[in-house]
Amino acid sequence: MKPRIFDPSRREVLAGLGASAASLIGGGATPVATAQLALQARPATLALRPDRPPTPIWELAAVSHLGNVHLKRGDRCEVTFRNALSVPLAPVWYGLNGAVMADPLRGRAPTAPDATETSIISIPNAGTLLADFRLFEDRLKQPARPLPIIANETSRIPVDRDEVVLIEEWRVGPDGTALPPGRDPKDTTSTYTLNGRTSFELSASAGERLRLRFINGSQRSVLAIKLEGHEVQVMALDGQPAEPFPARNGALVLAPGARADAFVDAAASAGFVLHDGKEARPIGRLKVSGKLERAPLPPPQPLPSNDLPEKLDLKGALRFDVALGAADAGWTRTANFSTASTPAFRAKAGRTVVLAVKNPAPVTTVFHLHGHHFRLLDRLDDGWKPYWLDTLAIEPGQTQRIAFAATSPGRWLIESVVTDWAAPRLVRWYGVE
Repeated sequence: MKPRIFDPSRREVLAGLGASAASLIGGGATPVATAQLALQARPATLALRPDRPPTPIWELAAVSHLGNVHLKRGDRCEVTFRNALSVPLAPVWYGLNGAVMADPLRGRAPTAPDATETSIISIPNAGTLLADFRLFEDRLKQPARPLPIIANETSRIPVDRDEVVLIEEWRVGPDGTALPPGRDPKDTTSTYTLNGRTSFELSASAGERLRLRFINGSQRSVLAIKLEGHEVQVMALDGQPAEPFPARNGALVLAPGARADAFVDAAASAGFVLHDGKEARPIGRLKVSGKLERAPLPPPQPLPSNDLPEKLDLKGALRFDVALGAADAGWTRTANFSTASTPAFRAKAGRTVVLAVKNPAPVTTVFHLHGHHFRLLDRLDDGWKPYWLDTLAIEPGQTQRIAFAATSPGRWLIESVVTDWAAPRLVRWYGVE
């Protein structure tokens, strides 16, 4: 089948929601690509149980890259997406801050089975990104693996190794099959993998500085991961640089879809330990041997800025209340989404927006904001945490206040999902005009 080129009008682009890899920079003329990326949605298998054959799954794979996908801030990337699965799908990118994109829920139809689509996207910021099919949960016949994508900084970062550590949760039945999210887990048990393996090992030399890009690729669980016996220096969260700080007790706590870049100076062999809120379990190992023959590196310096605003005007901010998942508040399953629904809020471009995000559910709920990264405000709104986020887990009955600069015109998604495997993923939209 001949590849289809998606070429929206400016009006269609501005009406799109920021969440798809299959999109173009608006304005008529197609910009020249500086990078190429071939993606494929396809069936695969994964060894999840030693006593069972490999488990059938679906995956989003980069067929044009060996190893991890590396792009660079400032790239205009030609993306060719091939759908080799039986349902319409499109990749949804997480972490691209402020890119003008068409959304697969409305801005354009997802790619049909056995079809190919080519598009151009821009990479406006460096950081750890994620692409997956989570907005299409209602269509998935198998659980699907996400695809980590690294957008490199334009200058070299002083580390010896740069490694992705993708954490995934699987619900596996007695017969060895895995259940997609949004279904009743019944008699399944939880299985976790690092980089697709139930027993993960990372080799390093003593003295090497590792940049570990931790990604919680699970669909529902808030997870903590710890590298025993090492100081873990947090350098970035959700793809945006942070003021470096040590992880508390060496553990990183990540909501589903959240990312954390950390620097670790390898000292001795140690275990990776995962905690899912119920129990701690070993899930991998850092194997250290030999010694790097060079002087130790100096303390980590902040990563280069992605040019998000240094200050936010909280006094002049537009303020809105957002109750997550409330039945009477316009939330809907992704399969039923339409921008004919009432937006959660509207804001003028250039304004600071403060959201009071409340979780009325009796369990922790995960909130994800498309289109913009936000600051987590202090309790008295007199300051903010020294990092940016796009994903936040909010405990039962709690309200968190966040702030962002509305710099990206368009219609953007908000996601809400409780930390229960059977719960549906819900969405609303907000507008920046």
